[in-house]
Amino acid sequence: MVKTNAIRILESKGVQYDTLEYLYDTSDLSVGKIAHDLHMPVAQIFKTLVAKGDKTGVLIAVIPGDRELDYKILAKASGNKKVTLVALKELQPLTGYIRGGCSPVGMKKPYPVFIHSSAKDWDRIYVNAGKTGLLIGVAPDQLKEVTMGIWIEEPTTPPYCGRH
Repeated sequence: MVKTNAIRILESKGVQYDTLEYLYDTSDLSVGKIAHDLHMPVAQIFKTLVAKGDKTGVLIAVIPGDRELDYKILAKASGNKKVTLVALKELQPLTGYIRGGCSPVGMKKPYPVFIHSSAKDWDRIYVNAGKTGLLIGVAPDQLKEVTMGIWIEEPTTPPYCGRH
């Protein structure tokens, strides 16, 4: 198995983790597809979103795969008036990771990390391992500790239910 920076950091801190490989499909990068292929609940796989606040700069949101980011709630929690996702061209220079391979662990710099509180509902959540096609499963409290994360109660809109 390839050891990513995120995996090396978890190991150096003695964090228990497991890995899951999945087929990286550039035509469908959705967490729903990954969850379907791995026969897992979408809500157990968390997306790592890189944003910028108008006052604080870069920040990270770690949210369930079945949710969308609520920019207003994240802005308020992070001390900003406005938050936007960073442009794709900024992702690698800021984090060291590419789209589809961005992990909240092991970025180039330590950015503030906001983790959706629903992570606490799981014994283990899955986040990207820092490489496309690879997830790491960790206990939510350990992810929070390693990233110096902050629980955020509801930085997302409700799950998509298929109704309009």
